[in-house]
Amino acid sequence: MQLPVEALIYVVIFIAVFFLVEGIYLVAFGKSISLNSKVNRRLDMLDKGAGREEVLEQLRKEMQQHLKTQSIPLYSLLADKAQKAAIAFTPRQLIMVMVLLSGFAFVGLSIGTATDMALRVALSVFIGVGGVYTWVNRKAKKRMALMEEQLPDAVELMVRSLRVGNPFVSSVQIVANEVQDPLGTEFGIIADECAYGRDVGEALKDMAERLGMQDLRFLSVAVGIQQQSGGNLAEILAGLAKVIRARFRLFRRVKAITAEAQWSGKFLSGFPVFCLLFILVTDPNYYDDVIDHPLFIPLCFFVGIMLTLNLIVMRVLTNIKV
Repeated sequence: MQLPVEALIYVVIFIAVFFLVEGIYLVAFGKSISLNSKVNRRLDMLDKGAGREEVLEQLRKEMQQHLKTQSIPLYSLLADKAQKAAIAFTPRQLIMVMVLLSGFAFVGLSIGTATDMALRVALSVFIGVGGVYTWVNRKAKKRMALMEEQLPDAVELMVRSLRVGNPFVSSVQIVANEVQDPLGTEFGIIADECAYGRDVGEALKDMAERLGMQDLRFLSVAVGIQQQSGGNLAEILAGLAKVIRARFRLFRRVKAITAEAQWSGKFLSGFPVFCLLFILVTDPNYYDDVIDHPLFIPLCFFVGIMLTLNLIVMRVLTNIKV
C-alpha cells in the first residue's frame, strides 16, 4: 500500500514550500526586513543614504500595493493579510512565487509519488497557494501581535514628550526614532507625511483602518477630538495608554483561559490523523482488506470533514469578543 509514503511526501513538500518562501523573501529583501530584526527599517534606509522623501515613497508604495489589487481573483485571498504583514513582495511577485512553488511541488510529487496527473496538478496548486497563504498569514499575525504589544509603550512615550512641551507631531517623530519595528516604521511614515503637510489626525486614522487595530482607532479618535475641541492631549493619551494596556492584559488573560479548549480541539482533530499515519508506517498493509470497498473513500472524506468541523467549532467557541 503506497498511501503512507505518499502522504508523508505531501507533508514534506508542503513544509519545504513554506520554508522556501521564507528563503526567497530573505534572499530578495535581506535579513533587515525580518520581523525578528531589532532594526527600525525606516531609520536603516535613512542611514544607508536614502533621502527622506525617497524612503517615504518606497514605504507608502509597499503599504498600498496589496490593497489596490484585491480585484485579482486569486490574489484577493492574500491581499488583506499581505497588507497587514507589510510584505515587500509586489502582488505580481507574490503570484509568481505561487506559480514557482506550485511547479516545485509538481516536480516533487512527480518524482516521489505515482499520483494521477490531474490530482498532481490540483495538489501542486493547493500546496503552492496554501504554502504562500500560510506564510503570509503567519507573518501578519506575528506583526500585528508585536504592534499591539508595542502600542502602550509608544503612547506613554508620546505622553512624556507632550508633558515636556513638545508638539504632538514631534512626539510622533520621537516614537518613530525610539521604538523598534514594526511600530517604529509605521509612526515614521506618519511623521514624514506630516512633515510634508498632511494632517496628523487623518494620517493616524488611515493607519488604523489599514491595519484594522481597534486601539489605533482609539488613538486617532482621541487626537481628532482634541484637534477640534482642544484640551490636555497629554492627559487624554495617558488615560488611553492605561485603557490600551488594560485591554492588552485582558486579551492575554482570555487567551490563557481559552488555550486549553483551543489545544483540545487541535489535539482531538490531530490525534486521529497521527494514529492513522502511525498505523500506516508500522503496518502499510493494515487497510488492504477494506481499501477497495466502495464506502472507504467517501468515509475518509467524511472523517476529514468532521475533523475540520471540530477545529472550526472549537475556534468559534473560544473566540471571545472583548
